[in-house]
Amino acid sequence: QVQLVESGGGLVQPGGSLRLSCAASGFTFSSAAMSWYRQAPGKERELVATIISASTTNYADSVKGRFTISRDNAKNTVYLQMNSLKPDDTAVYYCKGTLGPFGFWGQGTQVTVSS
Repeated sequence: QVQLVESGGGLVQPGGSLRLSCAASGFTFSSAAMSWYRQAPGKERELVATIISASTTNYADSVKGRFTISRDNAKNTVYLQMNSLKPDDTAVYYCKGTLGPFGFWGQGTQVTVSS
């Protein structure tokens, strides 16, 4: 069955860094577009970054220059390196795989940016 398992969230001070990981199984990972979304309390879920291939990535304006999405097809894993974190980055971060008409979601990992 399809599984997406996020890890790497936690509490970090403003200006700090975190790296999120999402391990995927149950579908052809290398053919899927992989994305990170986030949802803050009281807000809608928003797209943070997408990677199709190593040379094809997209970012929300709010994270450009601070976050980097990458993938390792040999490990069926997608990463989100988050630098210069701000309190506004506090949210539950979700991994999503898109393969054709199908979308698969992970359970989310909490990121809290606070002093």
